[in-house]
Amino acid sequence: MNIGFIASGSRKDLIENFCVAYKYILAKHDLYATEMTGRRIEQATNLKVHKFLSGTVGGEKQFIDMIQRDQMDLVIYFYNPIKSSPNEPDIIEITRECDRYCIPIATNMATAEAMVLGLEEGSLDFRLTIRKEN
Repeated sequence: MNIGFIASGSRKDLIENFCVAYKYILAKHDLYATEMTGRRIEQATNLKVHKFLSGTVGGEKQFIDMIQRDQMDLVIYFYNPIKSSPNEPDIIEITRECDRYCIPIATNMATAEAMVLGLEEGSLDFRLTIRKEN
C-alpha cells in the first residue's frame, strides 16, 4: 500500500518517532512524503521514502494530485492544531480529498497508531479493492 506522510515544522520530531516505532510495519509498504519529512524519516529509519517537493514549494500539491488519482492508500498528516498555519488551506484540502476518495487520514498520534496497526492486521485491505475498481 502507498502511505503518505506530511508534518508541519513543529511536528517533524513526532512523525519521525512514530515511523521509528512502527518501522517493521512501514517497511512492507511504499512510503511517500514531502521533502524534509521524507528525509527525516529515511535518516531515522533507513526506509526508502519517495519524496515530493518541499510542502511550501508545491509538495503538498503533488501530494493532493496523488490523492486525486486515487494512488494514496493512507495519509498521516501531523500538524499543530493550536498554532495558526499558512498551510491551513492545504490541510483542509488534503483532508477533503482523502474523504472524497475514501482514503483514511490521521492527524494525530492516536489515530495514526490505530490505522497502522489496522494496516498490519489487514483491516485496510479494502483500499486495494477500491484502487483496482478505479
